[in-house]
Amino acid sequence: MAQVSKNARTSSSTQRFYCPAPCGGEVKMKTLLENGKIRNVAECEKCKRIERRPSEFV
Repeated sequence: MAQVSKNARTSSSTQRFYCPAPCGGEVKMKTLLENGKIRNVAECEKCKRIERRPSEFV
C-alpha cells in the first residue's frame, strides 16, 4: 500500500500557556493594529500583562 506523505498527516495539538504563579491566568494571542502595522502580542486574561510571545511570561 502507498504511504501517506508527512505533509498530508493531520495532527491537532494546541499548546496552552499560563501566566506564572501569582496570577495563573491563561495567555492568549491577540492581533493589534498600531500606526498602520499589524502586531501579534500575548496577553494574560487575568492580569492583562502583555508580552511579544507566550514564552516570555516565565
